[in-house]
Amino acid sequence: MLTNQRKQQLIEDIQELLNSYKGIAPTNINPDLLEFMDEDTLVSIISSLLDQKEQNLDVDKEWLEKFITK
Repeated sequence: MLTNQRKQQLIEDIQELLNSYKGIAPTNINPDLLEFMDEDTLVSIISSLLDQKEQNLDVDKEWLEKFITK
């Protein structure tokens, strides 16, 4: 069972991930918008955001490696 405290933590985690992108204005999520979602959905959002961050890191790494002389 999803407690209010657990749901609030998941919502805060989503907001923190969204705000971890440099150069993008901070995001504030109205918790009421996510309130109807179950735990699996919230965790899925977090997973998707983490995947996006990982893909961005891979692209950045590839770009930086072009400048490394071997």
